Amino acid sequence: MNTRRNPKDTAKRGAKPDSAAKSQPKQGFKGSHKPNSRPADKVKAPLPAKLYPVTEPAELLPFLLTHITGRGRNAIKSILSRGQVSVNGKTTTQHNLQLHPGQVVAIDQEKQAPPEELIGLTIVHEDEDLIVIQKDAGLLSIATAEETELTAYYQLMEHVRLANPKNRIFVVHRLDRDTSGLMMFAKSERIQQLLQTTWKETVKERSYVALVEGAVKHPEGTISSWLKETSTLKMYSSPHEGDGQHAVTHYKLIQMNRHFSLLEVHLETGRKNQIRVHMSDLGHPIAGDKKYGAETKTVGRLGLHARVLSFTHPATGELMIFESPIPKTFLKYTAPSSSN
Repeated sequence: MNTRRNPKDTAKRGAKPDSAAKSQPKQGFKGSHKPNSRPADKVKAPLPAKLYPVTEPAELLPFLLTHITGRGRNAIKSILSRGQVSVNGKTTTQHNLQLHPGQVVAIDQEKQAPPEELIGLTIVHEDEDLIVIQKDAGLLSIATAEETELTAYYQLMEHVRLANPKNRIFVVHRLDRDTSGLMMFAKSERIQQLLQTTWKETVKERSYVALVEGAVKHPEGTISSWLKETSTLKMYSSPHEGDGQHAVTHYKLIQMNRHFSLLEVHLETGRKNQIRVHMSDLGHPIAGDKKYGAETKTVGRLGLHARVLSFTHPATGELMIFESPIPKTFLKYTAPSSSN
């Protein structure tokens, strides 16, 4: 069964559901106490958590929707987002957490947990083995030794440690800082190594959309070259066959005007800056990519977005397919209109 996820359908962590918002007292309202009223009631003892044994495999949110009566879908999602649900004693906010027979789901509606805030990324999918995110342009995937700013890696590490301080995440692949789109992280070293050692067989599709300068003449094509790196860390295509890492990029034209073209790009190999180098070799550098010859700054970002990520789940064998919408800016600048 294919699993399709669209980041637009996934709410960003940290957003407070309306049902969770507390009503604020009106200004000027003051509490009153009548002298002859009876003494205040004793503070009620906290209600015990409700327990729901798991008898068959299910995802957490559908399980809750089945077992909690009298509450709507949004109300139940709010209970999850507030950290009031635990599985075998471990708090979780994962809607798609896989449940197994023998586990016990507990709901403690009196428990309050601070909302999580993730900056520059959205969690699209999470299970026991991996996390798939959509990263915004401008956010580092992971910091180098010289960089100390906020990264996707750091935020996800903090995210998984909310459930257990010993939890960790592991880098599987990266996106350049100015590239947006889909990427994944492993939640164990075993899954990380399994994905990396079987990457070519496991990953079924990695496709991007590229906003490039100029009008691309051919509706589709393939670029093949051998990539090398300079002492200044810039990649380039070697003129000599076999001199460097072999890189193959396929592209297909989506739409264009005389200033910009929008391409669908498929990677046959995954080399550093591969698309950026190959688009420059094509004579149509990615918009905003000054490092590889772009002359335009109109877009305000690098015109590259990781749109589709499809792979075989390393633990379950299930085919996972994730799609992200084309950035509206890319569509705007390539619209076939005379105003462009």
